[in-house]
Order: sequence, then C-alpha cells, then structure tokens
Amino acid sequence: MSVGLASKQFPRLRRRFAGWSDSLDRIGVQSQFYFRTVGSIGAAVIGYRAETVRLIAQMSMGTGALAVIGGTTVIVGFLTVSTGALVAVQGYNQFADIGVEALTGFASAFFNVRLIAPLTAAVALASTIGAGATAQLGAMRINEEIDALEVMGIRSVAYLASSRVIAGVIVVIPLYCVAVVMSFVSARFGTTAVYGQSTGVYDHYFTTFLNPTDVVWSFLQAVSMAVVIMLVHTYYGYTASGGPAGVGEAVGRAVRTSLISAAFVVVFLSLAIYGQSGNFHLAS
Repeated sequence: MSVGLASKQFPRLRRRFAGWSDSLDRIGVQSQFYFRTVGSIGAAVIGYRAETVRLIAQMSMGTGALAVIGGTTVIVGFLTVSTGALVAVQGYNQFADIGVEALTGFASAFFNVRLIAPLTAAVALASTIGAGATAQLGAMRINEEIDALEVMGIRSVAYLASSRVIAGVIVVIPLYCVAVVMSFVSARFGTTAVYGQSTGVYDHYFTTFLNPTDVVWSFLQAVSMAVVIMLVHTYYGYTASGGPAGVGEAVGRAVRTSLISAAFVVVFLSLAIYGQSGNFHLAS
C-alpha cells in the first residue's frame, strides 16, 4: 500500500504525523538559528561594537520613562527584596514551630543562593530585557527593516541577535549582584528588625552556611540562563510575522518558552552541581 493511499484512508493518522513533522521542523529551525547566533558572536564583537555597547546601556538602565526608575536594575532589586522577605517570613515561622528559629540565617544563605535568586533573576530577565528584545526585533521584522539590513550587506543575525546575547550576558552579571545582595539584606532585615532575632545569631548561622563556591555556581547558573533567555527571545522576535498582533503573540510565546527553558537550566545545572554530594554539611 502506498504512503499516499494510506494517508487518504487514515486521515487522523496523517494529521497526527503531520503535527509531529511540523514540531520537528520548528525544533530544527530554532536550533539552526541558535547555532548561527552563537557562531556570529565573534563577528558581533569585532564588527558591531558600537551597537553592542548601546544595547548594554539600554538593557541595564533603560531608556525613556524606564530610565527614570533605574531600568532593569531597580526592577530586579525590588523582585529579590520581596523574595528575600518571604524567606524571612516563612523561614522564621517554620523554624520557630520546632524551636530552631535561629536557623533562619541558614535558610537565607542556602535557599537564596541555590534557588530563589537565580529563578527570580530569570523571571526579571525574561519579562524585561527578553520581552523588550522580542518586541524590538518583531517590529523591525514587520517593518521590513531586517530585510533592509540584509540588502545593505549587514549580517542581520550578528547585528541584531548575537549583539543582544552578548549584551544580556554582560548585563546579567551586575544585575545578579544586585539580586543576591538585595535578597540577603531583605532576609536579614525581616528576621532581625521585624521578628526581633539577634543580629549576632543571624549573622553566625548565615556566615557559617554561606559557601563561597555556591555563590560562584549561582553566577554560572545566572549566566547560563541569560544565554538561553536571550537566544529564545531573539529567535521569536527575528521570525515574527502577522503585523502588530503577531509581534504581541511572539512576545507571549517567547516569555513562556524562556521561562520554561530557564527552569530546566536551573534543574539540570543543580543536578550536575549538587546532585551527588549536595555540597552541604549541616554539622559544620
């Protein structure tokens, strides 16, 4: 029986295989774009330095009305302040139920570094820097500005996508410093000033269980998430279609995909780093 005859006799099976085929095609197209973007990083650094520096300034402090409040830096700071306060509230109350509320400093040193700060920074990056990059590239695509760049001999992938990946990786380093510091300060303030725990007790357990190696691994997680988030958002913006409504749809899909991808990055890196030994000793 020929394939064409089988597809006519079994239309439901044909639709199912067509859906799988389309999904594999999309994965292949995305992978090809990601490889092109990463491979063009050198060209972006050498040939488009001014554009890369402009993007770094725009992503860090913002432009226009966003620059008044400090751009992404302040947004990340406020997000991590709230999550650090939650560590103080939940940690102190949960530990107090079993009489070991002094270990709230341990909760801040352990959970903020390994899970809370990286995931909060990922949400902030995807919803601010990433969404902005998708909207910008999508608007350029529907206005045929990307085609105009190609006509002028400018390598659009390196100029638009690779430069944004570089800028995202550079910007995430000070942003993540702000995120970690604000989460630590917020947790300490909530525990000592609000709940009245001694600062000496809190600092003792915090410094005892804060492993500098964990902080380094946490920065590695943040940089890895920044690469993945910027790759996803530049792809959806670069391939947007359908007018302004298509750009909005591309932003929504990019944010959803990047958040899921960032969660997978945190999970797999955490398994690779802490999965076997945990790098943790409560008796210390």
